[in-house]
Amino acid sequence: MTSELKIAPSILSADFGELNAEIASVEPFVEWLHIDAMDGNFVPNLSFGAPVLRKLKTKLFRDCHLMVADPEILLDDFAAAGAGAITIHAEIEKDVAAILRKIRALGCRAGISIKPDTPISAIAEFLPLVDLVLVMSVEPGFGGQSFLENSLPKISELREKNPELDISIDGGINSATAKLAKNAGANILVAGNFIFRADDREKAIASLRD
Repeated sequence: MTSELKIAPSILSADFGELNAEIASVEPFVEWLHIDAMDGNFVPNLSFGAPVLRKLKTKLFRDCHLMVADPEILLDDFAAAGAGAITIHAEIEKDVAAILRKIRALGCRAGISIKPDTPISAIAEFLPLVDLVLVMSVEPGFGGQSFLENSLPKISELREKNPELDISIDGGINSATAKLAKNAGANILVAGNFIFRADDREKAIASLRD
């Protein structure tokens, strides 16, 4: 049985000057909150870290995506700041398995993410160690990119072999691409601009479910 559908607004697209108010505006309508940490190294942009996470006033599950070259040095701080899940990238030049084990030891759900050009085969050995897989449908590091449909066969392959796995998709998600992603087998939809730039955020979120 496929896991329950979850909508996870990405605060990367929110107004940072009014961050808690932005979160409050969507909190009644979603299940998770997606937090993108970027180090300016693994990806070109720089965003925020555990100190911002610690200040978020929300009861939503905190889904933390570490787009960083050395996530291990951040794990303790993110876990202490309230991370519910911590996702790292398969492409880092570190001991991925050891980092995933540490994430679980800290009491968080462990996730692994792949860039658009990374095949599913690259994470096969890590699947027993993770609770979720995040398939990037844009190049990580920038908001507002167009959806890459080569993400869909990856999701279908993952879902066929892992019927109960949480499979998340991030990048270019709107009401149209959400349907494609759900049909492929994704059950966590990360959306930033589509939600936070909508005139009616409740309606935008509802359209992701339809």
